[in-house]
Amino acid sequence: MRPDPIQRLDTMFFWDACERGEFVAQKCEPCNKLWHPPRPMCPTCHSLEKSTQTLSGKATVLSWVRQVRPASYGFKESPIVILVELEEGLRMVSNLAGDEPPKIGDAVEVDFEKTVGGKAVPVFKKVGA
Repeated sequence: MRPDPIQRLDTMFFWDACERGEFVAQKCEPCNKLWHPPRPMCPTCHSLEKSTQTLSGKATVLSWVRQVRPASYGFKESPIVILVELEEGLRMVSNLAGDEPPKIGDAVEVDFEKTVGGKAVPVFKKVGA
């Protein structure tokens, strides 16, 4: 029941990678800065020269929240929303797979879940779960 992602020209590379089971971010060629979410230019040097870099998918939970009621649109039960810091230094908001709330500092890794339209979106699962 998870809704499909909104795909735009600037985000297509990210969603296409998710479909292949790859977790990527944009990288600025001149200054080597990684960034997410996707956008047309580097937030640091404003260069338009960019490429993609595959990420490890390993992260640490910085914060989390769960809406109690009503359940979020497209979900039977509201998902656990987490803020993670990726091994590469990027921060990302996503969902935690499963129903058990995390602890701040928990190690998590990326996984992919299917949407109602058969697309794939990145979520995180606890390491060793």
